[in-house]
Amino acid sequence: MTCSSVSAALLSLLLPVGAWAAVQIKIATLAPEGTSAMKTMRQVDEEVKAKTKGALSFKFYAGGRQGDEKDVVRKIRMGQLHAGGFTGVGLGEIAPEVRVVDGPWLFRDSQEVDFIYGLFAKDFEKALADKGYVLLGWTEVGFVYVFSKTPVRSAPEIAKLKLWLWEGDPIAEAALKAIDAHPIPLSVTDVNTSLQTGMLDAVYGPPLYVMSLQWHEKMKCLFKLSLANASGAVLLSKKLFDTLPADQQAILLETSRKHLRKLNDLTRQENAAAVETLRKQGFTVTTASRSDAAVFDAAGVKARRALVGKMYSADFLDRVEKALAERRAKK
Repeated sequence: MTCSSVSAALLSLLLPVGAWAAVQIKIATLAPEGTSAMKTMRQVDEEVKAKTKGALSFKFYAGGRQGDEKDVVRKIRMGQLHAGGFTGVGLGEIAPEVRVVDGPWLFRDSQEVDFIYGLFAKDFEKALADKGYVLLGWTEVGFVYVFSKTPVRSAPEIAKLKLWLWEGDPIAEAALKAIDAHPIPLSVTDVNTSLQTGMLDAVYGPPLYVMSLQWHEKMKCLFKLSLANASGAVLLSKKLFDTLPADQQAILLETSRKHLRKLNDLTRQENAAAVETLRKQGFTVTTASRSDAAVFDAAGVKARRALVGKMYSADFLDRVEKALAERRAKK
């Protein structure tokens, strides 16, 4: 054995397991390049690489290059990908109970959203861990509005639209069923073409999301009464996470959650700015009267209860609704 090989052998005994092999986390998301979400994830990547001296990094597949969120979940299970940036639809494929926060007409403002995320943090993280995932951070997509080619102000008017439904999304399906709408289920990747052909004349989503996917270019109107607050998260395969040394695990979690908290604040600001941009572009922005808003509130109760046993337990929904009611009573 040469001196160099002896030195290498001795050094390997002093280094922690896995120190020799750099790990690249393959992560996919529907978020297009250039968005705040992707800019933030690249900041996470740069900081993680710096803090681990290149031992840990990300490889990104943005803009739906790996398919819809169901495809990403399947590829993570198969080991082809390690992580994903998900909206509620992807989260529902993994841990349906987490989608209680996507409950139709549940939240009144962002402060209520933050309150529930904080109060039930351990419940959410356990639900994800039980399904083999580690939460790197929440990535709120924002409050969801209906975009259409003609103005609407009430539930019956929305029910008449050729409205898109994200295929396989039970939350949105329950919400729209509660107002007697008959949406058209399609994959996200089919929406633009369907708007162009006239198969659809309305979609729903947070303003920033709708604009980033260029759906707004086929719309003229925005109904500014939130259908729901769309959740999101960056999740990592627990199988991969458990192979990382403890110091790398800590760096990854701390760095990701720090940047993603900032992203949530930025997303809220950008969604508000997007509405104003649409106004300036000539969008007609409508809302509901007090009596019509009450119809949506009642539809929300009906829709959330319809999902009990399918997405989450009655107990979990009761706890969330009770916590919100108590907070509102105190305010």
